[in-house]
Amino acid sequence: MQEAAFSNLIEDIFIIILIYYAIKFIAQLFLPVLAKKVVEKASQQFQQQQYQNTNQQQPQNNNDKPHETKNVGEYIDYEEVE
Repeated sequence: MQEAAFSNLIEDIFIIILIYYAIKFIAQLFLPVLAKKVVEKASQQFQQQQYQNTNQQQPQNNNDKPHETKNVGEYIDYEEVE
């Protein structure tokens, strides 16, 4: 009875180790691909947000600039950077 329990314990430990290394091997194969896709998606979203922000800000900036008829000097529009 004790001998059977010991051999079952060894088999269980062997199966656990085998599963651990199988998961580790699969993770090494697929995690870099998955990480690359996540980074690409985040980059696309960032670029899309930047594009939308620049398109929304350009018409506002053009309307806010005063149209001076006199040539008094160079006009510089400073914006606060946060």
